[in-house]
Amino acid sequence: MYKYDGLVVHQSHDDEGIIEIVESEGVRALHFGSSSRQSTMSIKAPDQLHSPYARAMMAWLLFKEQPGEVLMIGLGGGTLTKYLLHHFDECKIKVVEYRHGVVKIARSHFHLPLDPRLKIKIGEGGHFIRQHSLDLSRQYDLLMVDAFDHAGMATSVSGEAFFDSCKTLLKYDGILAINLWGTDKALFQQVAWHLGQIFNWRILFLPVRGRGNIIGFAFNEGVAKPTLKILKNRALTLEQHYHLEFPAFVQDFKRNNNKVFNRVIKS
Repeated sequence: MYKYDGLVVHQSHDDEGIIEIVESEGVRALHFGSSSRQSTMSIKAPDQLHSPYARAMMAWLLFKEQPGEVLMIGLGGGTLTKYLLHHFDECKIKVVEYRHGVVKIARSHFHLPLDPRLKIKIGEGGHFIRQHSLDLSRQYDLLMVDAFDHAGMATSVSGEAFFDSCKTLLKYDGILAINLWGTDKALFQQVAWHLGQIFNWRILFLPVRGRGNIIGFAFNEGVAKPTLKILKNRALTLEQHYHLEFPAFVQDFKRNNNKVFNRVIKS
């Protein structure tokens, strides 16, 4: 069966709806009953980040060398999780995913490995963050939020209380990275305001070129404030090592963050 301009190689259902895997031109994609791709993977290069938004999510590397403790809200195909495990031997990752069926798909179709450094919890991400922050603080170096369903971004991970709990869980030099849908301008503006309020406007936004995604980054107080020259040099080094477009990320940070740029980067 063909759907979304590709061959459907898997289809299943759970309480939340349909889960589909579609392949086209050497790319495998995860769908939740709509044409929107939740995750993509090159079948010939499964350990690389194929999706432009996933690549942009890695722009936190411009500000932090190594993630020790990582919390991820939303697994999808597990491509970002797999990438972190592959490149950072010392990192330990906890993932909160709402749908057990999605975890099974990440294992069976997207090569997410069984790894002692990876713990996956089935649950609602917003609830987990709020409850977790009541018991712990300064726990994580990196918090990555990528929680979408067939209708768009999950509302439970976009409010002020949620971001306040995120800040509590981040270490003093911790970073939050969140995948946002920029075409919903009202929701995006609301999220941007909440992020700014909670993180004292130490925030940056990175529009994904040619896509509707905008990646938001929020920086706790202890994150060093590099100069633009240092950041550009670091981008060249990172590009050579990870083969991701870090120089373009720096350009887009500067182009799209006039009001908050100097709160994070020395120009």
